[in-house]
Parts: sequence; C-alpha cells; structure tokens
Amino acid sequence: MSRMDTAAVAPEAYRAVLGLEKYVQKNVDHTVLELVKLRASMLNGCSFCVDMHSRDALAAGENSRRLFAVAAWREAPFFDERERAALALTDAVTRLGEHGVPDDVWDAAAKVWSEKELADLLVAIATINVWNRISVSTRTEPPVEV
Repeated sequence: MSRMDTAAVAPEAYRAVLGLEKYVQKNVDHTVLELVKLRASMLNGCSFCVDMHSRDALAAGENSRRLFAVAAWREAPFFDERERAALALTDAVTRLGEHGVPDDVWDAAAKVWSEKELADLLVAIATINVWNRISVSTRTEPPVEV
C-alpha cells in the first residue's frame, strides 16, 4: 500500500520533476531512454517503474528479449555500442559511489554520444533516479490489472 500520493501532497515538486521528464522525452532517443529507465529502476528495486517502463517499451515495439537482457546487459549480445555506453553510464550514475563516475565509463559514453546528447542522457538518468526514489520511498505499487 502506498504511503502517500506525492503529486497530491506536493504538486509543484511533482510538476518540476515532470518538467524534466518531458524534456528528456523530447531530447533522448526513445529506445535508449526506455532501456535507461528500465535499468535504473531495476538497480533501485522500483517495481512500479520496472513494470511501467517494460510495458511502455513493449508497446513501443521493443523486443522482449532485449528488455529481459537489461538485467544482464554486459553479457547480452543485443545492445549496440551507444546503448552499452548509456547502460554503463546508468549503472555508474545510479550506483554513484564516493569516487563518482569512473573515467572509463564517462570516456566510453563521450566517444559515442555528442556533448549535448551526453548532457541529455545524464539528465534522463538523474530524472529516472528521482522517480525511483519517490516511488520506492512511498511504496508505490504497479497496477495489478492493466
């Protein structure tokens, strides 16, 4: 059972995060965006977001094998260089440790993404992490029936 409806309790804050969401939806490749959202949500243990983003990706035509493989993307042969760089950056930013994002992860992403694309990707990763933290903290559950 959900602890609170953040959108109802803090609508201005919710709209601010929604503004980031709308920005990244317009500026980040949709396929990569769904992979990033799914991966961060898996790492954060956000069942609401894992459910939502896997369903959204499937509805947009994403292959189910690729979606399942996001959990073990490093070993899976289904992702191209740009997707791998985005997933590695997602892992590093989501699990941000005391030393930040490792240079090799950043350099690999900067090699295949333009500076603007990389900035937008970073905002996308940060945004899904905000959504995950809100949903996990409030115990937001996925709908039982869709």
